[in-house]
Amino acid sequence: MRIGLVVDSACDLPLQYLQQNEITILPITVRIGEAVLADHRNPEATLEFLHAHVAERGAEAETTPYTVQQIRDLFLERLVIDYDHVFCMTITRSRSPINENAQQASFAILNDYKAARAAAGNTTPFALRVVDTQNLFAAQGITAVEAVRLRAAGEGAPKIRARLENLALHTHGYLVPRDLYYLRARARKKGDRSVGLLSAALGSALDIKPVLHCHRGETGPVAKIKGFEPAVEKMFGFAAERVRAGLMTPTLCLSYGGELAELRALPGYDELRATCSEYNIEVFESVMSLTGMVNVGKGAVVVGFAAEGAPKFE
Repeated sequence: MRIGLVVDSACDLPLQYLQQNEITILPITVRIGEAVLADHRNPEATLEFLHAHVAERGAEAETTPYTVQQIRDLFLERLVIDYDHVFCMTITRSRSPINENAQQASFAILNDYKAARAAAGNTTPFALRVVDTQNLFAAQGITAVEAVRLRAAGEGAPKIRARLENLALHTHGYLVPRDLYYLRARARKKGDRSVGLLSAALGSALDIKPVLHCHRGETGPVAKIKGFEPAVEKMFGFAAERVRAGLMTPTLCLSYGGELAELRALPGYDELRATCSEYNIEVFESVMSLTGMVNVGKGAVVVGFAAEGAPKFE
């Protein structure tokens, strides 16, 4: 059985990894004023757009995920021909309509695929499963990497489906933003009141940075720490502790809203990488998606992993 994998462009994994493993991307288009870029996970294009537009006007950005029709067309033109079963893994539905768009498109795809496959000389059934990763950015990468591993191991679609859906329940994403004013402005643009003006003002005045946690589609602060670098160091140290305690997959994902050299210079980074190496945990690090940066701001740091239980941030 030929198994295909699809992610949206908010999934923070290196472009080379996505290409090598033939993972299809559902791009999200970002518009800031007259400037428009379809996010295809190209780090050079993302950084160029960041420096030109996001830093000053990113809070005003409009993001447009693939529509139901665009997803349908992509599948019927290519994916239903190239594969027998496709897993489409999306950003949490609580933060983006792309999951709902993919779900709606799946009904049309499953109704209409037979003609396209027959024209390609294939009359066997086609199957599609849309998986809500229930997480964001780097943490989305955990399910995608596991899907690649299971496919390479020759596992069948039912086992992959069960594993991915269970893994989504245990995936944790942690984020430290640099600019609370930006985060609040962006939240207001999207109608999200989770970052109040008073909190943003106090946080910026006192240089207090929140550590935000996303799990099962819910996002909220788990700590408030004075200073951006101390907050990131604390987050990295916590991730290292979770690695030592044991993860559900041998994978940890990192993403950064800027040049990766800046990420690698942050305190706690070297210790986290050393801990992952000691425990045979593969680290994937990437420039944050353009979608991620316009939503959480330049310079934000995200770490994602899967762990059982309810890790307490200390």
